Parts: sequence; C-alpha cells; structure tokens
Amino acid sequence: MSVTSGSKRKDGGVAETVKVIFHALIIALVIRTFLFQPFNIPSGSMKATLLVGDYLFVSKYSYGYSQFSLPLSPPLFSGRLLGSAPERGDVVVFRLPKDTSTDYIKRVIGLPGDKIQVTDGVLHINGVAVKREPAEDYIETDEGPRPVHVKRWRETLPNGVSYYTLDLVNNGFADNTQVYTVPPDNYFMMGDNRDNSTDSRFSQVGYVPFENLVGKAQLIFFSVHEGERAYEFWRWPISVRWSRLFTMVR
Repeated sequence: MSVTSGSKRKDGGVAETVKVIFHALIIALVIRTFLFQPFNIPSGSMKATLLVGDYLFVSKYSYGYSQFSLPLSPPLFSGRLLGSAPERGDVVVFRLPKDTSTDYIKRVIGLPGDKIQVTDGVLHINGVAVKREPAEDYIETDEGPRPVHVKRWRETLPNGVSYYTLDLVNNGFADNTQVYTVPPDNYFMMGDNRDNSTDSRFSQVGYVPFENLVGKAQLIFFSVHEGERAYEFWRWPISVRWSRLFTMVR
C-alpha cells in the first residue's frame, strides 16, 4: 500500500488552485473580448438616459470586432470582422477618433450619407425635423443640495426609436449648427444631454468611423449616486440607486 505524503497533497492543491485561477482568467478574457465588457459613466453627457455613477454592460458582438475589441487594442487588422452596422438610436461606446485610447458613449443619430443639422434646438435629419414633444421636467438631485428642474423633450427618430433629451438652456451654443454630411463608413453621434455633450457637432469628436465602435450599451447592472464610490459597500444602503439596477439601456 502506498501512502501519499502531506507535502504532495499540498503541492497538488496549489497546482489545482493555480489551474482554476488560470482557467477563470481565460474565461474572463474571452467574455470581455467577444461578449460583454463593463463600463462606468464618468460624465453627464447622456443624462437622463445614463447617469454619472452608472455601471453597464456593453455587448462587443453587436457590431462585429475591430482592433478596439481586443485588450490593449493591438493593430492586428483593420476594419471589422463579422461587422454589423448600428441602427439609428443605438447607444454606443466608441473610441475617440483623435485619441483612440479614450472611450466615449453617445447615441447614433446620423448614418453614412445622412445630412444632420440642429436648428433652434430641433434636430433635422436629411432636411426633415425630428419629432419632438415636451415631456415632464427632469428632476436633477445629484448636483446640489436642492432639486433642480430641467426641461425635457421626447424625441422620436425616423425609425421609431424614442428617448428623452435634456434642454439645459435656451439658445445653447450648439442649438444652431451647420449641415453635417456623414461620410461613408462613419456615424454622427450626439449626447442626450444636448447642451452638455461634446459630440459629433464639435471638432473634438467629429464623425466616428465604423472601425472605432466598441459595442452597444445594453444593461445597467449597478449604479451609485454621483460622488459615491462603488467599492464602499458599507454605504450601499444610501449610495446605490436601487431603481436603476438591471435596467435596459434604451
């Protein structure tokens, strides 16, 4: 009869633990690269669809894969593999064309070949005003001691996608623009918080190439109030926006 020594059992246990951790890392890498990647929202440009402190899953497979789908974005290939074009109204994470190390999140407004213009705060697509209806004010509670009422509109795109936009000021600096003609294989992005969004209306962003799309925002899986830290679990009873957990991004 052979007897296994304690040291051998210990060595075998360590090896098994290392193997489990290695497999878990591989699975996590595959999920992050090909399926879903978590992102958090650091700015208010997509209010009130997305709030500062929201954590969401972005589907990497929705538009196929580019170099920006891979960790560290190695330039192994150009263009997209298994590419599928986004639809007007999708909320999309993309790499900033002028700084591809930076992720932005906006809504797809203009498709290749579209002519986009904002006149008196009203969005026009190919010369036709997008349907816009007044909605109940948005109540801002995160940025000061007192709630602030912000004018809100219900905007409906030609394909039927409907969402809210915020109107912080009348005659804002981007409420009247030139006509933008979206180049082939590019998209025109806008934030829902129209007076507080650096988007395709401005040269800092401009048109976004198809290759720069990272994925489609799908699900808010966690959310904390602005100024709170998600890892401070002892504050969760008051810091978490419980009503936003596991809500779909639309």
